[in-house]
Amino acid sequence: MSETPTEHDLVLVVDFGAQYAQLIARRVREAGVYSEIVPHTFTAAQVAERQPKAIILSGGPQSVYAEGAPQIDPALFDLGVPTFGICYGFQAMTAALGGAVAKTGLSEFGRTQTWVDQPGRLLAEVPHALNTWMSHGDSVSRAPEGFTVLARTAGAPVAAFECLDKGLAGVQWHPEVLHSEHGQSVLKRFLVDIAGLRADWTSKTIVDDQVALIREQVGDKRVLCALSGGVDSAVAAALVQRAIGDQLTCVFVDHGLLRKGEAEQVKTDFVELTGVDLVVADERERFLGALAGVTDPETKRKIIGREFIRTFEATARQLNDDRDIEFLVQGTLYPDVVESGGGEGAANIKSHHNVGGLPDDLQFSLIEPLRTLFKDEVRAVGAELGLPDHMVWRQPFPGPGLGIRIIGEVTAERLDILREADAIAREELTRAGLDREIWQCPVVLLADVRSVGVQGDGRTYGHPVVLRPVSSEDAMTADWSRVPYDVLATISTRITNEVREINRVTLDVTSKPPGTIEWE
Repeated sequence: MSETPTEHDLVLVVDFGAQYAQLIARRVREAGVYSEIVPHTFTAAQVAERQPKAIILSGGPQSVYAEGAPQIDPALFDLGVPTFGICYGFQAMTAALGGAVAKTGLSEFGRTQTWVDQPGRLLAEVPHALNTWMSHGDSVSRAPEGFTVLARTAGAPVAAFECLDKGLAGVQWHPEVLHSEHGQSVLKRFLVDIAGLRADWTSKTIVDDQVALIREQVGDKRVLCALSGGVDSAVAAALVQRAIGDQLTCVFVDHGLLRKGEAEQVKTDFVELTGVDLVVADERERFLGALAGVTDPETKRKIIGREFIRTFEATARQLNDDRDIEFLVQGTLYPDVVESGGGEGAANIKSHHNVGGLPDDLQFSLIEPLRTLFKDEVRAVGAELGLPDHMVWRQPFPGPGLGIRIIGEVTAERLDILREADAIAREELTRAGLDREIWQCPVVLLADVRSVGVQGDGRTYGHPVVLRPVSSEDAMTADWSRVPYDVLATISTRITNEVREINRVTLDVTSKPPGTIEWE
């Protein structure tokens, strides 16, 4: 195992306000090349300071001619860095280099027939005709001097071009979107065949790099990690434990709001697998007492967050008195960094940062080993570390747990009812092989609603539950999953047969927006 982090080729994705900027960065990484997102306000000098080996200009919602539309610093093209333009970035590149962008009178949105007239190097692996995903009003009508026009559509006479001498290329469509046929091939052709980058960003190199960084920063000091049972905290803990072994202590706060078997999974499976030193704070009564009589969703969230902080604070103080802990592990991911305005590069460790509202006098330095990773990369790292599939592919689960999947007051009885129903749904979705197709399937107990039913020839007055299966890549948007009817029928039959307090199973078929994934 390498003891010094690998120097990876860096691709900077310049964000012009595209809804797909994070997706572009993910697709670049899927091609084996490390990428980061920077705002379009970056000057050429700021870009040069980062020493990228390639630049990608993202799409954006505006016309390049609109007043106040984001512009490219023309000096960017004097850096000699291979650059790829997508949609708005393609048009902005054209305008900056002396080509022409105009309204053709034909806007193109969604799936669009595209013809390749001259494959060049960029489109060498795609057929003469293909479907691409478009979203534009303006079009490139004349390529800059020295560029070869590669493709066209009905509304875009210049839909792709390249200038190999300068390492420049671009397409009018969105190759990062799955609806664009051969999109990943086009991106990879630019990265590897035009820009000449090394495809060495893999789960193994990520693990090796982070292990080296953590060892270098921590030395012989002690580290604390809050383990929730979620994918992110499990992978972060396993990664730090791989680096420093018994210098790590994990704290698991059992608030009684986890799903069936998950507390036991953390207490036994994770410890057996990693050998980590685990301290369990059993605070189920504390949380139930604090939630008694509360029905407002936001109040529930605040209470659960407050009690978690107090419990973790007390446990951390107790441990720190005994072990002199200097570092705290947090499972921050790259989308968290970008969305909080910190997407200009990420350090592995930053000092004296308070996590999740922890008090100022808990002065730990922060270790964020997943800070540069997307969710799919976290799962790949988990697999590389040897974590089992059921842990790595666990559905995202909210911090407040089942407390926000009970509509009404949270009680021990209602939690038990929901746990059983949720366990059945998860078991049947797993049996049907749908775990990797469905991003998440919350089961919601309408505890304040009762409906008449018939069970065992007798009248019942039980609770309904709602199944909320959704498909998503990043949870920012989501669509309801088309679960096969026979699977839904099995889930419904089992829940109403095995959980007697429930006599009705319903299906939520709302996308996000307008509905959120969770009900509360």
